Amino acid sequence: MAMLQQSSISSSSSTFFRSFLSSGLLSKGAAPKSLNIYTNSQPLAKPYRACKASWQELVGVLIFSAVPFTAVKAIANSPLGELLQRRLEEKKKDAIDNSSNFKALAQMARKDSLWYGEKRPRWLGPISYDYPSYLTGELPGDYGFDIAGLSRDPVAFQKYFNFEILHARWAMLAALGALIPELLDLVGAFHFVEPVWWKVGYSKLKGDTLDYLGIPGLHLAGSQGVVVIAICQALLMVGPEYARYCGIEALEPLGIYLPGDINYPGGALFDPLNLSKDPVSFEDLKVKEIKNGRLAMIAWLGFYTQAALTGKGPVQNLLDHILDPFHNNLLSILKSIWEREADLSAFQDEIDAYWAKLSSASTVQVGEIVKVRPSKGQHLDATHICALWRAKDMPKKLLVKVQAKAQGIVQGKWFGLPLG
Repeated sequence: MAMLQQSSISSSSSTFFRSFLSSGLLSKGAAPKSLNIYTNSQPLAKPYRACKASWQELVGVLIFSAVPFTAVKAIANSPLGELLQRRLEEKKKDAIDNSSNFKALAQMARKDSLWYGEKRPRWLGPISYDYPSYLTGELPGDYGFDIAGLSRDPVAFQKYFNFEILHARWAMLAALGALIPELLDLVGAFHFVEPVWWKVGYSKLKGDTLDYLGIPGLHLAGSQGVVVIAICQALLMVGPEYARYCGIEALEPLGIYLPGDINYPGGALFDPLNLSKDPVSFEDLKVKEIKNGRLAMIAWLGFYTQAALTGKGPVQNLLDHILDPFHNNLLSILKSIWEREADLSAFQDEIDAYWAKLSSASTVQVGEIVKVRPSKGQHLDATHICALWRAKDMPKKLLVKVQAKAQGIVQGKWFGLPLG
């Protein structure tokens, strides 16, 4: 899908084309120039730097990422931690009794709820179907769907549910993080270096520095390379993942008791709005959470597909569809892809035939750019097109096509060729 990303044009290639445009060499009726053959080569793009920040910033970011986990461990092993644990022991018995009473009320609420038990809705609705007997409706979001039989083992079933809840919550948070920056940038509230979610990672791979909320200088890890950011992410997540592995008792060394379970720990730390106060509404909220989480995971599949096919963000794709739904939809995009591939194939055949008539030398120099001549079936890049329209004895019809491709590359409208 890299062939379809409009932003894949390198700065060196686009600058090279613009210099030709400004000099009028790509204007209508420009005559092809002579072809120069050399054997040396020069790089087409500046080398990627994994980290552009100073070592002081690098050390600072790594220390900042490790602070949460190390702070928790330090407090737990300190006199303050011992004091907090003693206070917890004094209140723990009453907290356990309250938690047991709440779980009993929640179990009664499930029996009376329409979303649990045998009377719950099924994924095929009123259609008669032999639903699996091991799916009894005890967990939220159980619609009797298990065509692969993954939940036959009760232990595996609980594990899959834990994983689903975890990924559903990440998907909802990630969807919010993908939509809000692009929306704020479109309405003009903030102007980000890269508001589109997938271009942020692409920018980091190029070594760009990103500012948080569009505020210059506020970049923390935004000036670091992807390797450093990955290390920081691992350091930041080691604490929560360790706590999740140990269970809800992992925070008791800090004097924090969690009354729930691993998926719904509750307490002031995980339920600051006290949404679980009413057992009946809490059981309904569990169903709403998993339904929205599944929708978010499916939405991310759409985000990936849109990014690969259009190179745009989800908000811009939605606006394009609203403005012109008949020409901005999945079918029209697939049709345009097929047309571009057909156009590329025909253009490639003409170029192959033309290259076969040229000298057999291995490299072609145009200006300061030198590129190995493409072989049969190899995709053309910006430099190849430059060399072609500068070449001599090119048929007029083919020259017009090459000039059109070069113009489209500069204007960012034609992205059928993978550009280096």
